Amino acid sequence: MEAVTYGDWVASSEDRIDIVTAAMAQRLHSLLDTPSPAPALGDPLPPLWHWLAFLPDAPQAQIGPDGHPFKGGFLPPVELPRRMFVGGRYHFDGHLGIGEMLTRHGEVTAIKVKEGSTGKLVFVTVTFTTSGAHGSVREEQDIVYREAATARVPAASGDPDQQPVWDFEFSLDPTPPLLMRFSALTYNAHRIHYDRDWAVNEEAYPGLVVHGPLQAIAIAEVLRRHYPDKVLEHFEFRSTRPAFDGNPLRFKGRVEGLEASVGAYNHLDQVTTQGSGHFA
Repeated sequence: MEAVTYGDWVASSEDRIDIVTAAMAQRLHSLLDTPSPAPALGDPLPPLWHWLAFLPDAPQAQIGPDGHPFKGGFLPPVELPRRMFVGGRYHFDGHLGIGEMLTRHGEVTAIKVKEGSTGKLVFVTVTFTTSGAHGSVREEQDIVYREAATARVPAASGDPDQQPVWDFEFSLDPTPPLLMRFSALTYNAHRIHYDRDWAVNEEAYPGLVVHGPLQAIAIAEVLRRHYPDKVLEHFEFRSTRPAFDGNPLRFKGRVEGLEASVGAYNHLDQVTTQGSGHFA
């Protein structure tokens, strides 16, 4: 039965100021093996690259054993131990610029408790509005909290998923160095992404987990690479199954008029993240 709880945290808010430097943009550009020149100072930030700003800044004494900051504060103190960023919706009005001052207002807009096949789940929706001199991004992030693992998460197996005919794609191999570099670039200390012992023995995964935001950036990158002159107005994504190190991921896209479909696929051609976009 669905219920809303943690009522004191609905409308919890925070305001922050930050900047995305050209050096940070260059590092993400290099991580993605993007063939074109890196965005430079004053250039528009590519879609979702504003995640290079407003990084976690909790003191080390407030970091939990899994690498996440202690619960409470801006986000609700959900008692469940496992947390994942599983999707989001984004509206782009104008653009944010590399090197310009950015302001962000964040607010917890919904908290729901559900019972799933693996036990209790808590879904938290957080809305952010990030603004700069030439535009803004409004985003809704979906975060899910889950109970501790009671069985090992299986490695990818089974038949490929049905999929449309894609127009273009590129591959990225989520090796441990790549996952570590993305964790460092986004200051994400969650140990499932770089500590194999923790990922396997504490959270029952078959390997290191590929970041949801990394896959989201990569499927948006498909559109930027193949339609560099188009302006993305709306984008959304949803994680459908976990992806692990050891096998390349392929990021695919197709466009019909102003509508775009994108997806990330594992080595068995099973979708791990799917998304869509609308061009202005």
